[in-house]
Amino acid sequence: MDALPDHTERFLAATSPEHTAVQERMAAHAAAHDFPIIGPVAGGVLRLLARLTDAERVFEFGSGFGYSASWFLRGGADHVICTEFDAEEAETGAEFMREAGEADRVTFEVGDAMETVGAYDGPFDVVLIDHQKHRYADALEAVKPKLAPGAVVVADNVMHGPIDMSDLLAYFDEGVDLPPGDSETRGIAEYVDLVRASEDFETSVLPVGSGITVSALVG
Repeated sequence: MDALPDHTERFLAATSPEHTAVQERMAAHAAAHDFPIIGPVAGGVLRLLARLTDAERVFEFGSGFGYSASWFLRGGADHVICTEFDAEEAETGAEFMREAGEADRVTFEVGDAMETVGAYDGPFDVVLIDHQKHRYADALEAVKPKLAPGAVVVADNVMHGPIDMSDLLAYFDEGVDLPPGDSETRGIAEYVDLVRASEDFETSVLPVGSGITVSALVG
Protein backbone atom coordinates (compact mmCIF):
# COMPACT_ATOMS: atom_id res chain seq x y z
CA MET A 1 0.00 0.00 0.00
CA ASP A 2 1.24 3.47 -0.84
CA ALA A 3 2.02 5.81 2.02
CA LEU A 4 -0.09 8.85 2.68
CA PRO A 5 0.63 11.72 0.27
CA ASP A 6 3.64 13.72 1.43
CA HIS A 7 1.59 16.88 1.94
CA THR A 8 -0.88 14.96 4.12
CA GLU A 9 1.86 13.54 6.33
CA ARG A 10 3.48 16.97 6.58
CA PHE A 11 0.16 18.58 7.50
CA LEU A 12 -0.54 15.98 10.19
CA ALA A 13 2.95 16.39 11.62
CA ALA A 14 2.73 20.18 11.54
CA THR A 15 -0.61 20.23 13.35
CA SER A 16 0.07 17.46 15.89
CA PRO A 17 0.51 18.32 19.58
CA GLU A 18 4.02 19.27 20.61
CA HIS A 19 6.01 17.02 22.90
CA THR A 20 6.51 17.96 26.50
CA ALA A 21 10.14 18.24 27.57
CA VAL A 22 10.08 14.70 28.97
CA GLN A 23 8.35 13.32 25.88
CA GLU A 24 11.05 14.93 23.78
CA ARG A 25 13.64 12.97 25.76
CA MET A 26 11.55 9.83 25.39
CA ALA A 27 11.46 10.31 21.62
CA ALA A 28 15.23 10.84 21.57
CA HIS A 29 15.67 7.63 23.59
CA ALA A 30 13.50 5.76 21.08
CA ALA A 31 15.50 7.09 18.15
CA ALA A 32 18.82 6.23 19.80
CA HIS A 33 17.72 2.66 20.49
CA ASP A 34 15.71 2.14 17.27
CA PHE A 35 12.62 1.57 19.42
CA PRO A 36 9.25 2.09 17.67
CA ILE A 37 6.88 4.55 19.34
CA ILE A 38 3.41 5.68 18.38
CA GLY A 39 4.55 9.26 17.67
CA PRO A 40 2.84 12.60 18.35
CA VAL A 41 0.21 12.39 15.60
CA ALA A 42 -1.27 9.14 16.93
CA GLY A 43 -0.32 10.22 20.45
CA GLY A 44 -2.61 13.20 20.06
CA VAL A 45 -5.46 10.80 19.30
CA LEU A 46 -4.70 8.83 22.48
CA ARG A 47 -4.76 12.06 24.45
CA LEU A 48 -8.10 12.98 22.93
CA LEU A 49 -9.63 9.57 23.64
CA ALA A 50 -8.60 9.77 27.29
CA ARG A 51 -10.22 13.19 27.47
CA LEU A 52 -13.43 12.17 25.69
CA THR A 53 -13.93 9.09 27.87
CA ASP A 54 -13.00 10.97 31.05
CA ALA A 55 -10.69 8.02 31.60
CA GLU A 56 -10.04 6.84 35.10
CA ARG A 57 -8.12 3.66 34.25
CA VAL A 58 -6.21 2.75 31.12
CA PHE A 59 -4.67 -0.65 30.39
CA GLU A 60 -1.90 -1.16 27.85
CA PHE A 61 -0.93 -4.48 26.26
CA GLY A 62 2.69 -3.63 25.52
CA SER A 63 4.07 -0.35 26.82
CA GLY A 64 7.82 -0.24 26.26
CA PHE A 65 9.13 2.65 28.31
CA GLY A 66 5.78 4.40 28.63
CA TYR A 67 5.64 6.78 25.66
CA SER A 68 2.02 5.94 24.82
CA ALA A 69 1.09 6.14 28.50
CA SER A 70 2.43 9.68 28.61
CA TRP A 71 -0.20 10.72 26.05
CA PHE A 72 -3.03 9.13 28.03
CA LEU A 73 -1.81 11.03 31.08
CA ARG A 74 -1.83 14.27 29.11
CA GLY A 75 -5.46 13.52 28.31
CA GLY A 76 -6.28 13.44 32.00
CA ALA A 77 -6.30 9.68 32.63
CA ASP A 78 -6.20 9.06 36.36
CA HIS A 79 -4.05 5.94 36.11
CA VAL A 80 -2.34 3.91 33.39
CA ILE A 81 -1.34 0.28 33.84
CA CYS A 82 1.67 -0.46 31.63
CA THR A 83 2.87 -3.95 30.75
CA GLU A 84 6.39 -4.73 29.59
CA PHE A 85 8.27 -8.05 29.56
CA ASP A 86 11.70 -6.35 29.72
CA ALA A 87 12.40 -5.24 33.30
CA GLU A 88 15.10 -2.77 32.21
CA GLU A 89 12.73 -1.15 29.73
CA ALA A 90 10.06 -0.85 32.40
CA GLU A 91 12.52 0.77 34.80
CA THR A 92 13.49 3.25 32.09
CA GLY A 93 9.80 4.09 31.76
CA ALA A 94 9.39 4.45 35.50
CA GLU A 95 12.32 6.86 35.55
CA PHE A 96 10.77 8.96 32.78
CA MET A 97 7.52 9.08 34.76
CA ARG A 98 9.36 10.17 37.91
CA GLU A 99 11.08 12.86 35.88
CA ALA A 100 7.69 14.05 34.62
CA GLY A 101 6.20 14.01 38.13
CA GLU A 102 3.69 11.34 37.10
CA ALA A 103 5.02 8.29 38.95
CA ASP A 104 1.91 8.01 41.13
CA ARG A 105 -0.34 7.79 38.07
CA VAL A 106 1.44 4.89 36.32
CA THR A 107 2.02 1.27 37.27
CA PHE A 108 4.62 -0.72 35.35
CA GLU A 109 3.94 -4.45 35.44
CA VAL A 110 6.83 -6.61 34.26
CA GLY A 111 5.83 -9.81 32.52
CA ASP A 112 3.38 -11.16 29.97
CA ALA A 113 0.55 -8.69 29.37
CA MET A 114 -1.92 -11.54 28.86
CA GLU A 115 -1.14 -12.80 32.36
CA THR A 116 -1.10 -9.32 33.87
CA VAL A 117 -4.57 -8.41 32.65
CA GLY A 118 -5.92 -11.41 34.51
CA ALA A 119 -4.74 -9.89 37.78
CA TYR A 120 -6.90 -6.78 37.30
CA ASP A 121 -10.66 -6.58 37.60
CA GLY A 122 -11.13 -3.33 35.71
CA PRO A 123 -13.15 -1.47 34.71
CA PHE A 124 -10.98 0.11 32.03
CA ASP A 125 -12.07 3.17 30.10
CA VAL A 126 -9.40 2.94 27.41
CA VAL A 127 -7.28 -0.02 26.31
CA LEU A 128 -4.27 0.05 24.00
CA ILE A 129 -3.26 -3.17 22.26
CA ASP A 130 0.30 -2.88 21.03
CA HIS A 131 2.11 -6.15 21.75
CA GLN A 132 2.63 -9.25 19.57
CA LYS A 133 0.27 -8.94 16.63
CA HIS A 134 -0.77 -12.60 16.62
CA ARG A 135 -2.14 -12.07 20.15
CA TYR A 136 -4.28 -9.01 19.43
CA ALA A 137 -7.56 -10.93 19.18
CA ASP A 138 -6.78 -12.85 22.36
CA ALA A 139 -6.05 -9.57 24.14
CA LEU A 140 -9.41 -8.15 23.13
CA GLU A 141 -11.26 -11.23 24.33
CA ALA A 142 -9.36 -11.16 27.64
CA VAL A 143 -10.07 -7.51 28.38
CA LYS A 144 -13.58 -7.22 26.95
CA PRO A 145 -15.39 -8.31 30.16
CA LYS A 146 -13.40 -5.65 32.03
CA LEU A 147 -14.36 -2.69 29.88
CA ALA A 148 -16.34 0.19 31.34
CA PRO A 149 -19.52 1.31 29.56
CA GLY A 150 -18.52 3.39 26.56
CA ALA A 151 -14.92 2.22 26.71
CA VAL A 152 -12.59 2.55 23.75
CA VAL A 153 -10.07 -0.03 22.54
CA VAL A 154 -7.19 1.09 20.34
CA ALA A 155 -4.98 -1.28 18.35
CA ASP A 156 -1.70 -0.04 16.88
CA ASN A 157 0.25 -1.16 13.79
CA VAL A 158 -2.71 -2.14 11.64
CA MET A 159 -1.22 -0.49 8.55
CA HIS A 160 2.54 -0.45 9.12
CA GLY A 161 5.05 -2.30 11.26
CA PRO A 162 5.93 -6.01 11.34
CA ILE A 163 3.22 -6.85 8.80
CA ASP A 164 2.91 -7.15 5.03
CA MET A 165 0.54 -4.36 4.08
CA SER A 166 0.21 -5.47 0.47
CA ASP A 167 -1.03 -8.88 1.62
CA LEU A 168 -3.34 -7.27 4.16
CA LEU A 169 -4.80 -4.92 1.55
CA ALA A 170 -5.36 -7.78 -0.90
CA TYR A 171 -7.15 -9.71 1.85
CA PHE A 172 -9.57 -6.92 2.75
CA ASP A 173 -9.97 -5.28 -0.65
CA GLU A 174 -9.97 -8.30 -2.96
CA GLY A 175 -10.75 -11.25 -0.71
CA VAL A 176 -7.39 -12.87 -1.40
CA ASP A 177 -6.31 -15.43 1.18
CA LEU A 178 -3.35 -14.47 3.32
CA PRO A 179 -0.21 -16.52 2.68
CA PRO A 180 0.65 -19.04 5.41
CA GLY A 181 3.47 -18.48 7.84
CA ASP A 182 3.13 -14.74 8.50
CA SER A 183 1.58 -14.82 11.97
CA GLU A 184 1.88 -11.08 12.49
CA THR A 185 -0.05 -10.10 9.35
CA ARG A 186 -2.61 -12.82 9.99
CA GLY A 187 -2.96 -11.57 13.57
CA ILE A 188 -3.82 -8.07 12.41
CA ALA A 189 -6.31 -9.43 9.88
CA GLU A 190 -7.91 -11.61 12.54
CA TYR A 191 -8.21 -8.67 14.91
CA VAL A 192 -9.68 -6.27 12.36
CA ASP A 193 -12.15 -8.94 11.24
CA LEU A 194 -13.13 -9.53 14.86
CA VAL A 195 -13.86 -5.93 15.82
CA ARG A 196 -15.57 -5.12 12.51
CA ALA A 197 -17.90 -8.10 12.85
CA SER A 198 -18.68 -7.57 16.53
CA GLU A 199 -22.04 -6.02 17.37
CA ASP A 200 -20.47 -4.81 20.60
CA PHE A 201 -18.13 -2.34 18.93
CA GLU A 202 -18.19 0.44 16.39
CA THR A 203 -14.79 0.57 14.70
CA SER A 204 -12.90 2.90 12.42
CA VAL A 205 -9.34 2.73 11.13
CA LEU A 206 -7.36 5.96 11.36
CA PRO A 207 -4.30 6.37 9.11
CA VAL A 208 -2.18 8.07 11.77
CA GLY A 209 1.19 6.83 12.96
CA SER A 210 1.41 3.17 11.96
CA GLY A 211 -2.37 2.98 11.56
CA ILE A 212 -4.72 2.45 14.49
CA THR A 213 -8.16 0.96 14.90
CA VAL A 214 -10.44 2.78 17.33
CA SER A 215 -13.28 0.60 18.62
CA ALA A 216 -15.96 2.06 20.86
CA LEU A 217 -18.01 -0.27 23.07
CA VAL A 218 -21.73 0.17 22.38
CA GLY A 219 -24.89 -1.10 24.04
